[in-house]
Amino acid sequence: MMNVTTLVLGPLGTNTYLCSRNGEAVVVDPGGEPSEVLERLRADDLKLTHILITHLHFDHIYGCRVLAEATGAPVLAPKNDASLLDTEVGQGGVMGLPTVEPFDFQPLEPGVHRFIDLECRVLPTPGHTPGSVTYYFPEAGRAFVGDLIFWRSVGRTDFPGGSSETLAESVRTQIFTLPDETVLHPGHMQETTVGEEKNHNPFFTGL
Repeated sequence: MMNVTTLVLGPLGTNTYLCSRNGEAVVVDPGGEPSEVLERLRADDLKLTHILITHLHFDHIYGCRVLAEATGAPVLAPKNDASLLDTEVGQGGVMGLPTVEPFDFQPLEPGVHRFIDLECRVLPTPGHTPGSVTYYFPEAGRAFVGDLIFWRSVGRTDFPGGSSETLAESVRTQIFTLPDETVLHPGHMQETTVGEEKNHNPFFTGL
C-alpha cells in the first residue's frame, strides 16, 4: 500500500520519511543533508512528487533547498508557520548549529489532498508551532505528526507560537479520534500508535 523508509538526518536526529507507492514518492521533513534520500530515490527508480513539511522549525527543513533543486519537487508547508522563518527556530544558526538554506515553498491549507495516489488528510494540529499539521493517510493507516506527539511524550511548547493547551487540544481532537491502530510517525524517536498513546502517554492518561 505504502512503503515507508525512515532516515535519521541532521544535527538533531530528525526522522525524515521517504514514502513511496507505484513508482512515486513523497518526503516528509527532510531534516538534514539529503544525499541518502536522493540515493534511495535513484536506487528504487522513484519520482519525488512533493516535499511535505509538518512545521517550519529548522531541524525539519535543512534539506529542503537541495532536495527541491535536485528533483524539481515542490515544497509544501503550513502557511501559518511562515513567520517562523524570520526567527531563530526557523532559520537555525543557534548554539553553533547550521543555518537553513533559503527555499521556496507553497503554502498548504488543511483539508483533503492526494499524494502518491492516496488520499491524505492534512489535519491542523497546532501547539508545538502555530501552524503545525499532521499528514494522515487513512488507506495506509499512517499519520506523520512532526513534533506534536511522541512515544510517551509530547512536543515542546516553549518556542515562539507554542502553546501546551493548544497542543493538548490538537492531540485530543485530531489524533486520538483516529483509529487506535493508526501508526504515528513522529519527528524524533520511534514510531507509536494512537491506541498506545491514548492508553499510556502520561500527558493524557487519567484525564
